[in-house]
Amino acid sequence: MSPRVPRVSVVVPTYHNVGHVEATIESILASTFEDFELLVADHSSTDGTWEALQRFAADPRVTLWQTPAGGGAPANWAAVTARARGEFVKLVCGDDLVHPTCLAEQVAAMDAHPGVVLVCARRDLVDTTGRRIAGGRGMTRITGRHQGRSAIRRAVRVGTNIFGEPATVLFRRVDLLAVGGWWADYPYVIDEATYALVLLRGDLYALPLSLASFRISPGQWSVELADQQAAQVLAFHDALAERVPGLLSRGDLVSGRLMARGLATARRLVYLALNRRSRPD
Repeated sequence: MSPRVPRVSVVVPTYHNVGHVEATIESILASTFEDFELLVADHSSTDGTWEALQRFAADPRVTLWQTPAGGGAPANWAAVTARARGEFVKLVCGDDLVHPTCLAEQVAAMDAHPGVVLVCARRDLVDTTGRRIAGGRGMTRITGRHQGRSAIRRAVRVGTNIFGEPATVLFRRVDLLAVGGWWADYPYVIDEATYALVLLRGDLYALPLSLASFRISPGQWSVELADQQAAQVLAFHDALAERVPGLLSRGDLVSGRLMARGLATARRLVYLALNRRSRPD
């Protein structure tokens, strides 16, 4: 007899996350929704991440393994997701957190709304110590059910990932497989690019709840990184327009170009302000 298939596969790609990965795994295992498997792939870390993960090896819900070095985050995202067996997939990066009711809320939304292919939620921002420094971020102007193509166009026009980081998102494994897996051509926007492909297959449902925590670090405040991210956002927009003719108008692309450049600067300023707030008095 083949093993029972869980409803949710929570997949965690890790790399040099020794300071945070245990908190990440603990947050997932504390879920009020119990029908899940937890797959953790460490990308040949050398900082003690793999050793830290061993305390979870005896938990029957957890599968641990190492992937070979090379290929960066996209390679590890693909590797860890390839082992998923669940009806739904949620990817959680190795330093982020999910709140206890996250899986329950998102699976319930999927079950209640046939035709929805992706559920997202708001998130809190936490510093490197795990202290919350901003709450309820994202999706403040879009809640409930929305046509997938309209949601994609909105994201392009505002020049940013309105859906949130992977820990805030749940989708069906069959839809991810149907679009060819993670769209990894633009690593800084691999999540948003893949969401767009999935949303071509159905509707979005946005929950007005904060169900995950995204950890910010000093490296996210650099000018160079902000410029690289903005460049990849624009390249993704152009590639999406070419891949799906008729989806985006010239006005959508022009608006997205202007907004992405401005948001890169604004985001860095916000992170700098949050960094100051997170410092002890």
